[in-house]
Amino acid sequence: MLVPTLILSQRHSEDSQRLWRAAGEMGWRVERPPTRVPADLLAVEEPVLYVEALLAQFVGEQFGLTLSEPPDDWLPTLPPEYRRRTALLVTAAEARRYQGSWFCKPPNNKAWPASVYDPPAGLPNFVADADPVLMSEVVEFELEYRCFVLTREVVTFSVYLRNGHLQREAGYATTDEEDRQMLAFVRSMLADERVRLPNAVVLDVGRLKQDHRWAAVELNAAWVGTVRLRPPGGVGGDQGLDGASVSILWHHVHCPSQILNPARRAITPRPGWAFR
Repeated sequence: MLVPTLILSQRHSEDSQRLWRAAGEMGWRVERPPTRVPADLLAVEEPVLYVEALLAQFVGEQFGLTLSEPPDDWLPTLPPEYRRRTALLVTAAEARRYQGSWFCKPPNNKAWPASVYDPPAGLPNFVADADPVLMSEVVEFELEYRCFVLTREVVTFSVYLRNGHLQREAGYATTDEEDRQMLAFVRSMLADERVRLPNAVVLDVGRLKQDHRWAAVELNAAWVGTVRLRPPGGVGGDQGLDGASVSILWHHVHCPSQILNPARRAITPRPGWAFR
């Protein structure tokens, strides 16, 4: 049986430390190589990457891996009953011509701050006119969840924001009714063939403050960002694992046969890499 090797960057974040501990408990090898990976480490047969977004493509290419991302236009093309607000994919030049308040962000990276721009002419000067901008109508969510999805099934989930506040100090607590409503909405999305999804992905959804209806917030690649999950005993309502263990087990137990394409050495996102 192959022993996976968890590849971490040399930046010691809280999430990378959690993953390091969980991997060690499972008997994995863990490495923190420099950005240019040594040749002997490139020879490992089962690398699992958890690195910052700006490094992910460069490090992945050294291992012969291609990282997949959600389509840039995923939110604008989402059926309106799941989106519940106007969303547009435009160039920065086009965005700067819009008036009023819009929530603007780069579609699939963090090259500049996602924020409400009033008007979008205030986008950072370094954003080139041809760069894509994801614009959406400004709405308020009273509750936001993160769902980890594999082959259109929710593997685990957790609340992360309530009225705009990160729920760490509250222990990421929710009621059974909140969880039930959220899962009903998400599962209806996942069952709809019109909703395009990568094989493994992180889906954020929320309950709108104005009418208490549920809507998609955004879709994230499974290999970039932060892990925000409940403590042991609360993940997904029925899994006694912390977020780090969930992320690793999701890759190792559920995904191996669906990740690697031997002909091209291309993979879908590995949930053990990172979230958001």
